[in-house]
Amino acid sequence: MALDGIFLFSIIDEISPIMIDSKIEKINQPEKDEINIVFKKARKKYKLLISASSNYPRIHFTEITKKNPLSPPIFCMVLRKYLNNSKVISLEQINGDRIVKINFESTDELGFNSIYSLIIEIMGRHSNITLIRERDNIIMDSIKHLTSDINSYRNLYPGIKYIYPPKSNKLNPFDFSYDELVSFYRQNKIEFDDKIFVNIFTGISKKLSNELFYRLMNNGYTLDNISLEDLYNYSQQVFSNIHSKKFDFNIYSKKNNIVDFHCIELTILQNMTKKSYSSPSILLEDFYYKKDKADRINSKSSYLQKLVNNNIERCKKKIDILNKTLHDCKNKDKFRLYGELLTSNIYQIQKGMKEINVLNYYSENGEYINIKLAENKSPSENIQKYYKKYNKLKKSEEMSKLQLELANNELEYLESVLTNIKNCENADGLDEIRLELVNSKYLKHKKKNSKKNNLSKPLHFKSSDGNDIYVGKNNIQNDYLTLKFAGKHDIWMHTKNIPGSHVIIKNSNDISEKTLEEGANLAAYYSKAKNSTKIPVDYTEIKNVKKPNGAKPGMVIYYSNQTIYVDPKIPNIEQIK
Repeated sequence: MALDGIFLFSIIDEISPIMIDSKIEKINQPEKDEINIVFKKARKKYKLLISASSNYPRIHFTEITKKNPLSPPIFCMVLRKYLNNSKVISLEQINGDRIVKINFESTDELGFNSIYSLIIEIMGRHSNITLIRERDNIIMDSIKHLTSDINSYRNLYPGIKYIYPPKSNKLNPFDFSYDELVSFYRQNKIEFDDKIFVNIFTGISKKLSNELFYRLMNNGYTLDNISLEDLYNYSQQVFSNIHSKKFDFNIYSKKNNIVDFHCIELTILQNMTKKSYSSPSILLEDFYYKKDKADRINSKSSYLQKLVNNNIERCKKKIDILNKTLHDCKNKDKFRLYGELLTSNIYQIQKGMKEINVLNYYSENGEYINIKLAENKSPSENIQKYYKKYNKLKKSEEMSKLQLELANNELEYLESVLTNIKNCENADGLDEIRLELVNSKYLKHKKKNSKKNNLSKPLHFKSSDGNDIYVGKNNIQNDYLTLKFAGKHDIWMHTKNIPGSHVIIKNSNDISEKTLEEGANLAAYYSKAKNSTKIPVDYTEIKNVKKPNGAKPGMVIYYSNQTIYVDPKIPNIEQIK
């Protein structure tokens, strides 16, 4: 699933006619490796997303608005300085490869026109965005700086000349001759297999090479009878069709798992589910947005996840130790019995005895018990030894039960926090969870700027019958919904013995079974068990839900509940933004 040079050609075909002669209105940098350029043409505004993400580099139109940082990064400031109010004069793809060059014309403070170029390199972890001054090829700035200790071929930082990435010696699919094809084929000893197209031409991914080879072999050719002239004619026809903009934008999936996408039909994947799109931008928006969002959230939350996981492991080890202690304490009554039997038979015990056989008068069978003695201790000291051991185990059992309850409660809380982190959809949600961990003493408080942080709101849905349903995104919101927001006759829902969100159904009138099912689905979907089946969800009126004194955020007890079982699905009811 790579955005190759051929797909990039289709993107350029879409954005080029709109961008040329447009005027730049706004430039933002919502992520450290991503910029948004808003430009205006014929009284209509367009937004171009350019990403140099290591995992999901791309360029396309976007309709999604991201929150921008309070202080714009330096690269964003440089772009604004040189490109704001400039005009796009040309846009090109370099040598059919994954490099795009956008040329801008701007007027400086002295009234002179200057040409600046934005060069976008879409090359996996080597992806970059660089602004250069066209007249002398000097770099104004790059979104990622490269120094000699990182890259021995070229450097990328302000004030030096720009050098393109190493040029591929492969053929340009839109500009090659028969002689060039034959020469390249023979000089590089290319094998005639499904990798032949990726080995000969730039901008061809392995998947596309497989597709072209598959079509070639289904055109009546075999490996025995095909010639280089046949290969040349076939390649010319294929790339001519692409160059004439005969596109077919599709995403292919199997059992809801996306397998691939491209701008030409992948007949090799004909047995898979195909979803068609009207433009490459819409396709990439659909394909990359959720993946990129999840990847960035996961990256930003990695420290919190590590912190919580470490505390979860600590709790589990503590619980194991406490359970072992309780297991050892099960024999405590045996030592009390020994003490009582020795007390009853103290007159038979002599100092220096190693053991004594006494009648167990507590037993219905009246059997004798052999009790070990310390020969260097007096009868009284032997008796006290067993009573002390009994009392020690008794106290250990009492404390272990208390500590075990606290450890289990802490484990339940930490697992709920971990679930909330994994369900988090934006950086603001992570900030709230971080604040929660600070308040719970798992994180040290860090001084922040005096500007008050606005807390996000719980998720809000509208059931099929019109009832308002609210879902907490973290334990702070869970407490707010359950203890402050909800009325005493509203319905409270939560997965049974599974970490997850509190769900509140506002009870304006009678709540139908359908609404209960939709609320239960939300409770299961926003829980640790979202990928399981037959999830039990408890529900009751808010008046039956209480928070114990000293309980951690989100932890409550409840009674008089009922249970409904659901298979979690992506919510299909209206979400109120």
